[in-house]
Amino acid sequence: MFDLDKWQEIFGTIRKNKLRTLLTAFSVAWGIFVLIVLLAAGEGLRNGAQSQFGNDASNSIWIDGGQTSMAYEGYKPGRAIQLTNSDFYNVKDNLAGVDHASAVYRGWESKILSYKNEHAGFTVRSCGPEHYMLEKAKILSGRFINENDFNEFRKVCVIGLPVKKTLFRDEDPLNKFIDVAGIKYKVIGTFNDPGKGDNDRIYIPLLTAQKVNNGKDHVNVIWVSTGTVSIQRSQQMVQEIKHSLAKKYHFNPLDASAVGVFNNSVEYVRIMNLLDGIKIFILVIGIFTLIAGIVGVSNIMMIVVKERTKEIGVRKALGASSVSIVSLIIQESVFITSLAGYAGLIAGIVVVETIKELGLEGDFFKNPDVDLSVALSAVGLIILSGALAGLFPAIKAARVEPITALRED
Repeated sequence: MFDLDKWQEIFGTIRKNKLRTLLTAFSVAWGIFVLIVLLAAGEGLRNGAQSQFGNDASNSIWIDGGQTSMAYEGYKPGRAIQLTNSDFYNVKDNLAGVDHASAVYRGWESKILSYKNEHAGFTVRSCGPEHYMLEKAKILSGRFINENDFNEFRKVCVIGLPVKKTLFRDEDPLNKFIDVAGIKYKVIGTFNDPGKGDNDRIYIPLLTAQKVNNGKDHVNVIWVSTGTVSIQRSQQMVQEIKHSLAKKYHFNPLDASAVGVFNNSVEYVRIMNLLDGIKIFILVIGIFTLIAGIVGVSNIMMIVVKERTKEIGVRKALGASSVSIVSLIIQESVFITSLAGYAGLIAGIVVVETIKELGLEGDFFKNPDVDLSVALSAVGLIILSGALAGLFPAIKAARVEPITALRED
């Protein structure tokens, strides 16, 4: 039941102690604000890491050549291990657990691309027909490189959106020819990378790149996705790849420098676990910040009770019940914490949304969303804590005998 007199008393007390009430409310609002912002930051970091791994297929294995560091079977250390097409085909066709596979030869070269009077520098990357599945690129028009393009050394290319906009502007690029460092390539498709990191490039067939660059059958990187296989199986695949290459190129399987075989599944799990730990740490910091605000409310309520001891004594002498005194103090405490908690919640959400609106996100910090259920739970917790913060001083006040309270200085 709404008690107008009780609310008038509460507002009267707040007006008499404006600064004290403001500082108390600020400590609570600040606790909620910090919790919301920190949780959003933790989520942004996790989303950023996921986008990076998702862009490069978290369930994948990368293989590249290196240089031996150990003598083995009569071979001296310091030999360069150059991967070839046969290594790519062997991994792709014979390794159990491979979902999709591609290989790259000189795939990170920046070259000048030209179309009519437009010129710009972009990355040219050679690859296999399944490469877009590894990159999780979305084909917007036309198609990607197919087996015929690959095996027949066709001079075709698939271009990212920035390449299309720069060279072709509003013109349809399909079936047009672009000049790549003096060689004409026919545009057969356009793509968009959801992670945005791979848009500034064009893809050409691996075998074509080897031929035009006199690269024999050399490849720099072999890349396979492992589908839904377990972490344990992906680790077994890494060992199988190492032993197969060690047998072919005569190097010690324990020589980590001879070839690099990187299991992104293991790295993904490790980083996600680390970020989950950071989120928990952030949550703990936020909770302790809230506790500091709650303690402040409790201390203020104890001071309030102390200052109003005589008033409470008069009330009890006039017949006020202990319940009415307790409810008055708790109601004041809950009102302050509720209002401050809501203000902190709104301020936190506004800051997070402003960061998103201003485009302040980056490759490693994306979509710092606020979990509304967590936010509302935090506000509910602060309100409950505010009630408890006012409860103990209120009970103490209710137990004071009228005659003792009236004698209080």
